[in-house]
Amino acid sequence: MDLDQLTALRAGAGTAALATADQLVDTDQLAAASALRAAGIAPDLAAAALTQARLRHRAAGKFGSDAAAMLFTRAGLEQATRRVVADRRALRLRDAGVRTLIDLGSGLGADSLAAARAGIQVHAVEADPVTAAVARHNVEALGLAERVTVRCADATTVKLDGYDAAFCDPARRSGAAGRRVFDPRAYSPPWDFVTSLIDRVPVVALKVAPGIDHALIPAGAEAEWVSVGGDLVEAAFWCGPVARAPRRASVLTDARVAELTGDGVSAAPVTGVGPYLFDPDPAVVRAHLVAEFATTVGGGLADERIAYVYADAPTATPFAQRFAVTDVLPFSLKRLRALLRERGVGRVEIRKRGSALTPETLRKQLKLNGDGSASLALTRIGDDPFVLICQPVPR
Repeated sequence: MDLDQLTALRAGAGTAALATADQLVDTDQLAAASALRAAGIAPDLAAAALTQARLRHRAAGKFGSDAAAMLFTRAGLEQATRRVVADRRALRLRDAGVRTLIDLGSGLGADSLAAARAGIQVHAVEADPVTAAVARHNVEALGLAERVTVRCADATTVKLDGYDAAFCDPARRSGAAGRRVFDPRAYSPPWDFVTSLIDRVPVVALKVAPGIDHALIPAGAEAEWVSVGGDLVEAAFWCGPVARAPRRASVLTDARVAELTGDGVSAAPVTGVGPYLFDPDPAVVRAHLVAEFATTVGGGLADERIAYVYADAPTATPFAQRFAVTDVLPFSLKRLRALLRERGVGRVEIRKRGSALTPETLRKQLKLNGDGSASLALTRIGDDPFVLICQPVPR
């Protein structure tokens, strides 16, 4: 989408085209295009409207009902913060006394919108003209223009005086194809500028990719990893007085938010395989808080390199999935297949830590046929591969 297309979508004809396209989002591409043309919509406008309708449909998972009023770019939607995460971050900033925020690299405006909803005055800065214009539309469409201003500018050139806090979510995609960037030095704005904010603004929150190297965590910062519904979605570095712990794992579900904190360097005891296996949430694993989690369930590891935790009781926890261990076998495809067939197991859930086996390949090799089900945990203990046959313990 370019600025001309954006302008056309926001005009009367564009609004009507979007309304029609929204009704065709589940229709085949060619059939939808034909329907839009039959409605008298120009081909270029029809294509832009249909693209936006499909982006809105995808965006509903992140933005909820707000997505129906918003506009998007593909790259912007990919990197945009989920509303549940952005709202939670905004409340943390507000509760820390933040009243004015500069959002550097605001993208489509997800975090700016959340901060505004929390009562914070926001100045959003976005280098890409189209993305900035889309963010401006979103602010206006959601009725937050009095609390958010959007400026198209290079974040590295903006004055930072007078703001209580800075938030930065550097772009992690580059080129026309939107290829993912893994080296923080290739972020936009660049990593050295991003980390320089810590010495220039009282409170700084940085959103980064969840796979970021722990060696890049700024001194004195709190590093938080966030999962939503079991999916690891982001990491954030909290700098300044808002930092409360060296490491934090935040696990968000429909029902609750659970937080686990620790130093990120403690080692869990090695106790061997127990009757119950706990597979920690990815936020716990990435935050290096497996030792702290093990303490909460009175458990330990079978191998110090593998993040499966074992305990004597199925302690209820929001930080892991629980399984009752029925069998512990040195891995043998022939023996495993025979045992599962003997028990009438036809469906298996396969998870792995420390195993080179591919779950889908193993599932095909097992060639199971039965009415029963089981969970398999592929792992290793020492240098030896093992498979644990388990049954899930309901939450």
